[in-house]
Amino acid sequence: MFFKKKIEKKAYDKTTKKPIIKASICTGEQVAGFRGIATGAFEEIMLIKSQEDLAAFKAMYDIKEEIEKIY
Repeated sequence: MFFKKKIEKKAYDKTTKKPIIKASICTGEQVAGFRGIATGAFEEIMLIKSQEDLAAFKAMYDIKEEIEKIY
């Protein structure tokens, strides 16, 4: 209650994967994950419900740049 949960840092291969937010046009649901640059396959990591979730995802993977959103 009084202590904030520490965010565990994780790594991803920046040469083969790109951070993406996949959003639904109908429901507005957003999922953060990584898309393979060569294959285009999407790997889901977490559901984004708010800006705090997005900030946690960026902090977890140490992402500084803006994340592309695909529909």
